[in-house]
Amino acid sequence: MSKHILVTGANGQLGLELRELSSYFPNYGFTFITRDELDLSNASAISAWFANKTFDVIINCAAYTAVDKAETEAELAFAINTTAVQTLAQIAKQQGISMLHISTDYVFAGDSCKPYQETDATCPQGVYGQSKLDGELAMLAINPDHSVIIRTSWVYSSFGNNFVKTMVHLGKERKELSVIYDQVGAPTSAKDLALVLLMIIDSPQLQSQRGTEIYHYSNEGVCSWYDFALAIFKAAPIRCKVKPIETKDYPTPAKRPHYSLLNKAKIKNTFELTIPYWRDSLPECLEQIKYLKGDSL
Repeated sequence: MSKHILVTGANGQLGLELRELSSYFPNYGFTFITRDELDLSNASAISAWFANKTFDVIINCAAYTAVDKAETEAELAFAINTTAVQTLAQIAKQQGISMLHISTDYVFAGDSCKPYQETDATCPQGVYGQSKLDGELAMLAINPDHSVIIRTSWVYSSFGNNFVKTMVHLGKERKELSVIYDQVGAPTSAKDLALVLLMIIDSPQLQSQRGTEIYHYSNEGVCSWYDFALAIFKAAPIRCKVKPIETKDYPTPAKRPHYSLLNKAKIKNTFELTIPYWRDSLPECLEQIKYLKGDSL
């Protein structure tokens, strides 16, 4: 096998997509670990787990992603999103291996009027975003070679909990839903992102890269959560009226970015990517949800 790859967060959306795709990459040997097998909130436990193990690549999909709960569980959020990333980066540096780490658009203030570039100033608006940014900074300080940080946004999948599955569930139960229209971003298919990660691993661009680079990735296009909900119901299809509301009409403990578009020029140019349009990737996810449930939407 050409590479032995460790995937953390194996039961999350991205981890499960990587597991599904793993059979199509026979040259890779995969090890998938969940939070039950490795407690990423415990730095000493991480180091102990790696004591007699070696890999060629670490794909860190694990994260504390409960944005609102993070406001009251800051210690746990920073342990997983910052300290664990620091520990994994130190291991990658010591072993001379690559590390691919997933970050978020929440590192930005969300008040821009043009897509965020990797070099734009960060300004998290809550505990979740700050813990993810601090994880990035820790990894960049350690700077393991042939490693990348990928910021993404609005991730969805047929696995786990996400906006698409919530809309499908609620849309079948209710006649009308209110959905925010003044938050703008780009949905990201976890499967599309997983394929990009697997492509990057063997790319000559990564192998020649020294240190750690930041890239932005989401599907192409732009929409609001309201637009996204309409597209989901149309593609499913589900008969449910969608009422547009403002953010102020749906208060949450954590502040959400009003603008989450990411400029993807760097990752497209570096790795010669063609990124799918979000509306083209959505139907495949809906079909998979239908398949997994064993019934019609």
